[in-house]
Order: sequence, then structure tokens, then C-alpha cells
Amino acid sequence: MKVRDKILSGILILLIGVLLGMILMFFRQGSFSFDTAEVQITEVNRSDTPFWTEEDLERIDDRFVFRSVARSVTPTVVYVETMISTRGRGLEENGDDENEQFWRRFMPPRTRTVGSGVVLTSDGYILTNNHVIEGAVRDGITITLEDKRTFDARVVGRDPSTDLAVLKVDANDLVSIVVGNSDQVEVGEWVLAIGNPFRLRSTVTAGIVSALSRDVQIINDALRIESFIQTDAAINRGNSGGALVNTSGELVGINTAIATQSGNYQGYGFAVPSNLALKVARDLIEFGEVKRGMLGVTIQSVDDRIARRAGLSLISGVLITDVIREGAADRGGIKASDIVLKVNGDRVGEANQLQEKVAMFRPDDEIELTLWRGGETVVRSVRLDKLERPQPVQEPNTFDELEIEPGPDEFDEIPENGRERGIEQQRFDDIGFTIRALATPEDPNKFNLYLHRVERYSEAWNRGLREGYEIIEINGINVADLRVANKEISESLKNNRSLTLKIITEDGATGFYQLN
Repeated sequence: MKVRDKILSGILILLIGVLLGMILMFFRQGSFSFDTAEVQITEVNRSDTPFWTEEDLERIDDRFVFRSVARSVTPTVVYVETMISTRGRGLEENGDDENEQFWRRFMPPRTRTVGSGVVLTSDGYILTNNHVIEGAVRDGITITLEDKRTFDARVVGRDPSTDLAVLKVDANDLVSIVVGNSDQVEVGEWVLAIGNPFRLRSTVTAGIVSALSRDVQIINDALRIESFIQTDAAINRGNSGGALVNTSGELVGINTAIATQSGNYQGYGFAVPSNLALKVARDLIEFGEVKRGMLGVTIQSVDDRIARRAGLSLISGVLITDVIREGAADRGGIKASDIVLKVNGDRVGEANQLQEKVAMFRPDDEIELTLWRGGETVVRSVRLDKLERPQPVQEPNTFDELEIEPGPDEFDEIPENGRERGIEQQRFDDIGFTIRALATPEDPNKFNLYLHRVERYSEAWNRGLREGYEIIEINGINVADLRVANKEISESLKNNRSLTLKIITEDGATGFYQLN
């Protein structure tokens, strides 16, 4: 044992010695030194020159031109704010509450709408949508430029058929847009939408052209012309009247509408083609009205059945179903059952395309139609007539001339027990309409909701809502009860949200109407 203990003790002493020697060596060589390391300041290389120049990037992909396009086009797009009067009669000053309430039953308060516009000329002509400025009070239109200068604007002319209008401001040396050729726009090409959505000034969004010659039946006019450019560039409330431009910075469309169930962007927007918009603008500036030629025919698009019957190899063209006697087409030798293939050499494949092509010409202009007749192609020249707008029904211009019948069918409220009798109604003064609910025969607790009263020149009226329209949804919510409708409308008004109504018109057409 003693020998082993001695050996182990020796080994331990040896190990301790080795350890102490290593520690001493480390300290002497500075391996455990805690001195602060010396810092050397070096120069950082910087450059303001990008590795890829803008020219290089633009050659790689069209999307890289968006910056230069946005810089050049944004100054040409303006912010339009419009004060709209719902009735041209004010309240008496110092009127008591009862008197004020009486007038408000017939005159909802003024409302303010916003939109966009495009500077066409350096001397102050601005193109926008008709619905942006429709119903404006005198001196109620204000234009704000991209550089924040503000001008009062006056209306030069309006065209409800295309939902376009021209404004004028007293200014010179404005930055004006370059108008492109919308006939050369192709599906799939890049476009930018520039406007003022939700009052967000000078907003630029990008997308592609999704489709051409769209007819979405959104313009509330008997002579409407719809051949929209469809795009997936984001368009929202406030974009109306703004610019749709190509990658050359050229105007190819005036943003007009969106397809939505929520009231906001859901993937598709629509723009009036620039060729049509420019023609309308020129007429309004020169004449104060649009001079539009009329062909004098009834038409419909060619489908598979019509194409087979006519012997067409392609399903294309527009069928003439009727010719107005002694009209322009009749004088030019056009016959019912002819199929229009081209207008002045440009192919047409839909009825609204033919409408758009003819709308580009003025009365007495001569156009050349390429027709398919009896299995062969024929060409006819037609000198256009003047398209006359139907005279509107004369409306009373004073309050005294309004005929108001007594009883709940007019402005009185339905009694409180009306629900038990299967009928309710409620007025919404801020918007300008009354909703009436009628119980369904199948279920007395389920109601159909109708617009019973729409105040003339109210926001609802200006947006195209009319009495007798059935309300299906409000902001995407099915409504089969007046209380549900009241809750949704009241919350939207309280929170300053837009209101989107899904409507069935008296003609059975379904559409969406948006109120700010």
C-alpha cells in the first residue's frame, strides 16, 4: 500500500508541476491577456451608381419602367372634390326645429364626393368621369394638382352615355398627359392606374390588361356605350376619372368602375378607352356636347348558332337584326341579317365594339362596313345620321309644383304595428331613400326589401338608384329584414364607410351600386 501511495503521490505532484508550468507559459506569451485589441479604422467603399442602369433594367423587363412612368404621369392626374346638392333649395335662417325637420324630409343634406381627373391640355382642360361631378352645386368643384395647388373648376360639358365629363380651370403651363392609341392595347400588357383612392393622393398601382371590350352595364343611361378595358391594376373609390397608362406613359383609358361585392377592389377594374374618351372630350370642348353619328340599326353579337346558319368559318362579327327605314344604314344598302365584320378595316366581334366604333364618328361622316351577306363578303359605305338624345320628361322646378299625395304611400311612416300587417318602411335622409319591406307570402317573418322613395338629386339618385328596385344585399350581407338593413346602413354611415347595395332592377337586371 505504501509503495502504491508513494507512486500516486509522485504522479500527482508531477501533474501539478506540469499544470503550473503551462499556466506560467500562457501568461508569459500573453494568451490570457485582457488588453483591449487595437482597432484600425478602414474606409468603406460607397457608390451612387447602381450596378444596373435604368436603361439596362428597362431592357430586361417592362416592369422596371414603372418608376419613370410614375414620375412623368403622376403630375398630370388631379384630385377632384365635388359638393353635391340634393335639392336646389336651402333652409330658412333662424328656422325652428320643426321647420328644419320638415324641409329635411324633402331635402337631405349636401354631400361631398371625391374622384380623379386627367389634365388633357396645358391651358387647363381636365377629363374626368361624369358621375364624379354630376349634381355639383355652383362653384362646388375643386381641383387639386399633384403639387398641391388648388383651383375652382367649371363644367365644360358632360356625356352620360360614356360617363365622361370635361372641366376647365383657369391655369396655364400645366403638365398634360400624352394620349395613346387604345386600339393598340393588347390583353396581357402592363398598365398603371393612377388616381386618388380613399383620398390617398397620387396613388400608383400596376397590373395587366385582363380583357377588352367589356360591357358590364354599369352606366345608367339609355344611350350608354360600354366597351371597357378591363385591368387587374388595383382601382378603388376615388380612382374614378384617373389615368390608365401603358409602359410608355401614354393614356390608354379613363378609370371608371370596379367589379366588386364588397364596395372595394376585388381584382377587376374598367376604363373607358382613350380613343373614345378623346373624341368625347374634343366634342365637349368644341361644341359643349357630343356630336355622335347614328347607323340606324338594331344589332346583336354573333354566337355559334348564328355563325353556323350564316356559313361563317369563325364566330365573329355583329348581326344586323333590324334596319330603321330611311335611316343611314338603309340608305347605304345595309340589310337585316347582314353581319358586320369590319368598320373601316377594323374587325369587330361584339355588339358593343360596333357601338364604340360608330361612336367615334360625327354626323355626316362616312364609314366603310365590311359585311358577310349570303355566303360572301361585300363592302358598303354609309353616311351617318345624327344621334338624337331622347327628350327627358319635364320635371317640376319649384317646390310648389311637386305633387305630394297624403298617406303612408308617400312620406308618412308606416304605423308601428305595420310589421304585423306585413309591411314596414324606414327613411334614410343622409342617403336620400326610403326602404319598404313587404312580407313574403311563403313566410310572414321574411321580407322583400324595395326602394320605395328615392329623393331626386340625392346621392342615391345620382348613383342611379330608382324606386321599385329590390335590395338583395347590403355590403355583402343578405337582407330579408328591415332591421338588418337598418343596422348595416346605420353602422356604415356612423363609421364613414362606403355602402354597396346589390340590386335587382324592375327589368330583372342585377347590379351593384356604391354610395360614398
